[in-house]
Amino acid sequence: MMVKQIEKLKSPKFIQQIESTLKPMEFLDRCAKNYGELFFTNSFGNLETLVVSHPQDLQELFNPTNKILDAPGAANEIFKPQIGENSLIVQDGERHQRQRKLMTPPFHGEQMLSYGQQICEITQQALQHLKPGETFIVRHLSENITMTIILKVVFGIDEELKFKKLKNLMATWLDLTSSPLSASVLLLPSLQKDLGAWSPWRKYLRLRQQIDEKLMAEILERRQQVQSSRLDILSLLIQAKYEDGEAMSDRELRDNLLTLLNAGHETTATAIAWALYWIHQQPEVYEKILHELQGLNTPDPMRIAQLPYLTAVCQETLRIYPVVLFTFPRITLRSVNLRGYHIASGTYVTPCIYLTHRREDLYPQPLKFQPERFINRKYTSYEFFPFGGGSRQCLGQVFALFEMKLILATILLNSQLKLEEKAPVTPARRGFLMGPQGGVKMSKSDRSCPLDNNCSMYI
Repeated sequence: MMVKQIEKLKSPKFIQQIESTLKPMEFLDRCAKNYGELFFTNSFGNLETLVVSHPQDLQELFNPTNKILDAPGAANEIFKPQIGENSLIVQDGERHQRQRKLMTPPFHGEQMLSYGQQICEITQQALQHLKPGETFIVRHLSENITMTIILKVVFGIDEELKFKKLKNLMATWLDLTSSPLSASVLLLPSLQKDLGAWSPWRKYLRLRQQIDEKLMAEILERRQQVQSSRLDILSLLIQAKYEDGEAMSDRELRDNLLTLLNAGHETTATAIAWALYWIHQQPEVYEKILHELQGLNTPDPMRIAQLPYLTAVCQETLRIYPVVLFTFPRITLRSVNLRGYHIASGTYVTPCIYLTHRREDLYPQPLKFQPERFINRKYTSYEFFPFGGGSRQCLGQVFALFEMKLILATILLNSQLKLEEKAPVTPARRGFLMGPQGGVKMSKSDRSCPLDNNCSMYI
């Protein structure tokens, strides 16, 4: 059988990096059109990477019995300035497995009901600040909600002054890399140079240091006041023990708190902003989801999380414009043949979530928002994988979907919003993420609740 050759992008490395930073989706669409379903790019830092998007290729590569791929922490070095060197994301092998196993339980189990009640309460409080008739930016609302959830539910920070200081610090830090141009300092390591007090990189590192200090102080204080009744995720991680009886070090805790902030704040906030856009942009979607929510007889967050149409809306939101375009990079442990293409051992491979989610054979009319596709068909983990896959799959996937559903349900049941966008909203880069350009403009109706009776009985 003749071995087919995988093409490499012909443009210079720095051009690829600029294009993929400023216009990533257009760049990927053009690559797929010109080079097909497998192509090599130099757009990821210093790595030449094979981009993969065909489900058959993904199944061959990720099948655990094949043992073709390794997920080296070294391939994620680009994230170190954000999350530190002790983060789960940059760990390898046994240390990665050990840390992941310790961190998984707090995101599951009976405490989820407590988290759910807190999420609904935090969302209701945020809605109270919306003034009828005034236009607001949805992403600002959702970021405020998810940041509060991170600080109160994940970090367990209740003291008001401490909460406000840390919230302002973190918001300022994340905003430094929120535009496509400013995000380049994270995406292009060559720009990470300290050029004086007011240089972008110095500002970034100075704020990161201030956040580090506050998190370390919180960890030390919490260690001295361990309360077994506390259910916030930081308290559960402090109490957790590895199999050898050791606990996580202070630095491990700090870096993984930063990981949970970066992986769980803007990602969920962005997905919620997109979901509210699509729900209000298509009246039939709004009517269906509201009808389903109105059918609830109890305010149980666990029942909300099981609603099929709400779930489908969340899934379609994560499909049409995935918050992240790629999974973490892998490396091949041995050579492999993918549909006639030879992949050498030691090749860096990056599955492309965006290109897979836009396949016409999987998702007819892929540019249309159609939640029903997730009701009519069950997709495999090689066809729909917004949270990545394998050993690097998002640790907080269950929590993130749970949070997204409860926030959306609470907003839809407790307020009546109007979309104020006159043209279709398009995606734009925000750091490592893709979000709605401008954040989505909406307004709150004078009628605060879409239901005829008291909303509070529902959430």
